[in-house]
Amino acid sequence: MVSLLDNEVPVLLARIGNYPLHHGSLGVVRTVGRLGVPVHAVVEDRFTPVALSRHLRRGIVWPTTGREEPERLADGLLSIGRAIGARCVAVPTDDEAAILLAEHADRLKECFLLPPVPAHLPRLLACKASLHRICCEAGVPSPRSRAPESRDELVDAGRELGYPLVLKNLAAFSRLRTPAVCGSTTVVPDERELLDRFPDAPPPVLVQECIPRQQAEDWITHIYCGAGGVPRVLFTGLKLRSWPPYAGMTARAVALRNPELARLAERLCRRIGYSGLADLDWRYDRRDGQYKLVDFNPRTGAQFRLFENVHGIDVVRAMHLDLTGREVPDGPQAEGRVFVAGQLDFPSAAAWLREEGRVPSDLLRERPTERAWLCRDDPLPAVAEAIRFTGLVARRLMRSARSGRAGCP
Repeated sequence: MVSLLDNEVPVLLARIGNYPLHHGSLGVVRTVGRLGVPVHAVVEDRFTPVALSRHLRRGIVWPTTGREEPERLADGLLSIGRAIGARCVAVPTDDEAAILLAEHADRLKECFLLPPVPAHLPRLLACKASLHRICCEAGVPSPRSRAPESRDELVDAGRELGYPLVLKNLAAFSRLRTPAVCGSTTVVPDERELLDRFPDAPPPVLVQECIPRQQAEDWITHIYCGAGGVPRVLFTGLKLRSWPPYAGMTARAVALRNPELARLAERLCRRIGYSGLADLDWRYDRRDGQYKLVDFNPRTGAQFRLFENVHGIDVVRAMHLDLTGREVPDGPQAEGRVFVAGQLDFPSAAAWLREEGRVPSDLLRERPTERAWLCRDDPLPAVAEAIRFTGLVARRLMRSARSGRAGCP
C-alpha cells in the first residue's frame, strides 16, 4: 500500500471558515500522512486538534470566516501553495473550499492538482434549491422542497408541503454570512413557529418536506469520481445515529453494501459529469420505497474513514492516486466497518435511550473499527479535542444559566 502513493506529491488540507473540532480534517491528515505523504493543513490556530497530529508536516494558521471576497481567498490559497513549493493535491473539507477550488481552478492549478470538475457545478450541488432541480432533471428522487424569497412565499411553501417542515441553510457562503438556521437542519412543527422564526423576509433558506423518522432510514454515499463522472471508488453505508438526533452530523455509522443506492449515485454523477470527492446524504422513505437525496456535499465528508475497499483505498487515497497518474486499485468495499465520532456518540445514545426506553442495540453488537479522534499512534489531537469540547460545553452551560437567572422574577 505504501508504494502505491506518490510520496513526492504533498497534500494540502483546504478549509474555509472556523470549525476547529472537525474530525474529518484529522482523518485526511492521518489517512495519507501514515503512508508517508507530506500533509500541510490550513488551521484556525496552533492548538487546533488537527495541528497537533504527528502525521501533519505543517499547520498553516490562516483564520477565515467565509465572508471574505472570493478573490482574496483564492489569493490566500495561492500564497500558501507557493510557500509549500511543490504542486499539492488540495483536499477540501467544506463546501466553500470546494467551490473556491473549482471556480478559481485556472489560477490555482499553478500550485494545486485539482479534479476536472466543471467550474459551476460544486456551487450548484451545494445549493439545496439547485440540487433539487438537478435531481428532478436526472430522475433521482429527492424530498419536495421550496426556496421562498418572501414571507408570503414562506407561508405558501409551508401549506403546500405540510407540517412539520425541515428548514436548511440554502447555500454555501450564505450559511456563513446570513445563516437562516443554526447548524444544518431545524424542524418546525407548525406555521406559527415558522413565522415567529422569520418575522421579516427570510434569509436564504430551504423549506423541505419532513419524512417521518419512524418511516425513514438515513444512508450515506462517499465517492471519488474521475473525469466525466466515472466513479473510481464508491461506498455506501447506514447512518445509525446522529447529533443532533435525526438531523445532524453522523455519530455512528456502519459500512453496508447497497447496490440500488450505488446505482443512483453513479447515475447522478455520470449524468452531470461530476469529478472529485463527494459526500451524499440519502433518506430512505418507507412510504414509497424510494431513496431520496437530501444533500450533495462536493468535498470529503467528515466520516469518510468509515469506508475502504478491500485494498485499503478510501476516497482521499483514491483522489491522490488518480491525480498523480497512478492506478486506483479496484475492489469491493470492506463490509461491516463501524465509525464512531466520540463526543457526538454519547449524547446521541442518551437521546435514543430517552426516546426509545432502551439501550441502542449497536452499542452492544458493533465494535468501532474507526474512531474519529482516539488513536494509539496519534493521541494528542484527541486530548486537544477533549479540552476544547469541554470548554465549549461549559461556556454554553454558563450562558444558559445566566439567561435563566435573567429571566427569573
